[in-house]
Amino acid sequence: MIFQNKIKVYAFVGPSGTGKSYRAQMIANENGINYIIDDGLFIKDNQVIAGSSAKKAPTKIETVKHALFMTDEEKEDIKKAIKKYKPNGILILGTSDSMVKKIAENLGLPEISKIIYIEDIATKQEMETARRIRTTEGKHVIPVPTFEIKKDFSGYLLDPLQIFKTKGKGKDPYISEKSIIRPTFSYLGNFTISDNVFKQIIENIASKNQAIYKLNKIRINSVDNVPTIYIEVILMYGYNIVETINAFNEKIRKEIDKLAAMGVNKINIVAKGIKIPEK
Repeated sequence: MIFQNKIKVYAFVGPSGTGKSYRAQMIANENGINYIIDDGLFIKDNQVIAGSSAKKAPTKIETVKHALFMTDEEKEDIKKAIKKYKPNGILILGTSDSMVKKIAENLGLPEISKIIYIEDIATKQEMETARRIRTTEGKHVIPVPTFEIKKDFSGYLLDPLQIFKTKGKGKDPYISEKSIIRPTFSYLGNFTISDNVFKQIIENIASKNQAIYKLNKIRINSVDNVPTIYIEVILMYGYNIVETINAFNEKIRKEIDKLAAMGVNKINIVAKGIKIPEK
């Protein structure tokens, strides 16, 4: 699939850890571009519309391969999104001219018409500060709000970073929200949450639901710190079973997402009985 030449393709180039992702939205806005390709993600404004972050890869070599869209599956995912959204312009982030040109080539995009370098945007001191944070704290920036990628980064340090920006004198300011993560390959490691935490969240939700008489069983199976949950419940007579279970499922998912910053793989809830009140 080769896209029409009407797509304006720009690139933002700089060494790893110098603040490209931090400044990506600003550069895109200044050049009238709403779409960004960064480390395996295809981003429209503040929303991830295709791809998965290369920062989830287990090694630095794998992150580079993923960011270049080396596999057919990775290429097709982004190509389908480009075909669907029909962007007028795309900003590609990379560590070198050859990298951004390879990304454009792999995705069948037109030749890059403009390359912007981090050295022309950031001061030497700013780049050194960014490098120091990357080296000493293992933190990386992804140019989308935290809620957009939270479920994909269960088990990682994940913090929102909200910045108030202005495009210049007399122009309207805008909020540029980004996320800070510590990837798998960071020597600082990651964090885990005990299965008991999930059980306590579920029990607390159930205790506030009048349609649930009691929980018979809760079983948590976590793979790569992403839980799959199995629950057996006894329901109160007089409530719609399907509506009750669906509402309970959704509430659990939302509360775990909010309280534990974790995505849930699957929640299976089985009604094992009905409690009929005594006359």
